[in-house]
Amino acid sequence: MLEIKAVTCIKQDRCLFESLSFSLQAGEIMQVEGPNGAGKTSLLRIIAGFARAEEGEICFDEQNIQENYDEFAAHLLFIGHKTGVNGQLTAVENVLHWQAVHGVSDDGQTMARLAKLGLIGLEDVPVRTLSAGQQRRVALLRMWMNNAKLWILDEPFTALDKKGVAMLQARFQEHLHAGGAILLTTHQDLTDHFGQLKTLVLEYRL
Repeated sequence: MLEIKAVTCIKQDRCLFESLSFSLQAGEIMQVEGPNGAGKTSLLRIIAGFARAEEGEICFDEQNIQENYDEFAAHLLFIGHKTGVNGQLTAVENVLHWQAVHGVSDDGQTMARLAKLGLIGLEDVPVRTLSAGQQRRVALLRMWMNNAKLWILDEPFTALDKKGVAMLQARFQEHLHAGGAILLTTHQDLTDHFGQLKTLVLEYRL
């Protein structure tokens, strides 16, 4: 599904990684590890097409993502370290906004999803008034709202309690069983939950 071919990233005159190559198939999950500054977020942004690599190529379904980015973006769900929600809007208003931007019709399941994520009773207040964990849950609603094949997630467990972490890992399993793929950074230990977990370790380079 995803192939990274000899990718090099240089940021502020420092080479974060060079000639990096790996692949990710349907049903696979890969965890990117490494110390702060090793280039984990930079790698995710390059793969998502938000930044350009110094060298190398990113291919999705055997096609360079830059040649038809709109087609690639239709199969991509990217959730960054920041929540990516509008704090002035309510949870429901954020959902309606995401649906409008991505051309997704309302399937009538919004309240059920809010209940699943423990947000019932908080759906009509500005997201900025919610706790960090609740804001993260609003951001993660997108994982129940689309059919993207490839999920790229930067620290998705941030600010979640144990129940939230367990719920999110269960959602990962559903996505993988449906033939999706996941590339993520996280400090959570996923080994006990995903027997086929792949790991990519980035080293800090001076």
